[in-house]
Amino acid sequence: MMAEKKKRLLLHMCCAPCAVYVVELLREEYDVTGFFYNPNIQPGKEYDFRVEELRKVAARLNWKVSIGEYDMMEWFRAVRGLEREPERGMRCSVCFRLRLRKAFELAREQECDIVASTLSISPYKNTKQVNAEGEALSREFGIEFLPENFKRQNGFTIGKKMAMELGILHQNYCGCVYSRVEKILRERGKTI
Repeated sequence: MMAEKKKRLLLHMCCAPCAVYVVELLREEYDVTGFFYNPNIQPGKEYDFRVEELRKVAARLNWKVSIGEYDMMEWFRAVRGLEREPERGMRCSVCFRLRLRKAFELAREQECDIVASTLSISPYKNTKQVNAEGEALSREFGIEFLPENFKRQNGFTIGKKMAMELGILHQNYCGCVYSRVEKILRERGKTI
């Protein structure tokens, strides 16, 4: 008897450390293809580092991954006027929408059944916010979105441990210049 064919899932990946646990979890049920599209990441050196780490892990763990175009100016145009929004504010919703839209476009091109994102594993991100953007795009594109909270049941901690065992470390800010500045000011006891 033939095994049932797994649904094709396109996973938007924010970084290798966040993806490790999520990919392994999803592979049990889905045929997972990763997609790294993160024009929010600054500086460019940090972006290049995250891409290289993802490529290393993908090769080591036999992941299928594609890398989207790095168009930082597209991201700055999208969040213009939201520079002073706090982490988890409206700027993050716009950022999630931009990144997930590209994932849905690629999922449509590749005829994937479902889109998901590693963003919900991050303690820096509001899962409801991520899922709201994904579900809105799901309705627009007619492609299912997996509204997960990969943080639950210690997902972040497990993923962090798995990443450390692979020799990759979690970054201490989401990636955008505004979250980095906010983090630095917080550490100095100041606010924006």
